[in-house]
Amino acid sequence: MTNPFENDSDATDSTMRSMRVLAGIGALACGVAIGMSAYAMHGALAPQDHERLAVAAVFLFAHGLALAALAPGTRSRLRQAGFFVLMIGTILFSGSLVLAAWLGIAPTLAPFGGSLLMLGWLLVGGDFLFG
Repeated sequence: MTNPFENDSDATDSTMRSMRVLAGIGALACGVAIGMSAYAMHGALAPQDHERLAVAAVFLFAHGLALAALAPGTRSRLRQAGFFVLMIGTILFSGSLVLAAWLGIAPTLAPFGGSLLMLGWLLVGGDFLFG
């Protein structure tokens, strides 16, 4: 499948900028995850809060690292969509667990975020295999 933006340098520049932004967000997510891990170990009071924050930090770090490493230079629209889905899924999954730990709100968005993470990886993997 050919990229419809292949000969359009403005669209290609915009796409590359978007992927660099995603990579930057991924790197920032890794930094936040380190702080979240420290807080989970030393600041969280209830064991359930500790566990929720620790899981949120692991998912935030892993998916942030994936975005930082894989997004730059991506030209495939399917893979780009997969990376955006990964970013949204990570925010919903980890964010839901953080809100549950800090505010006592039920983590109702975590399953939806997890589903988006699975979809994002299927899109990225499918594009790597068949794109």
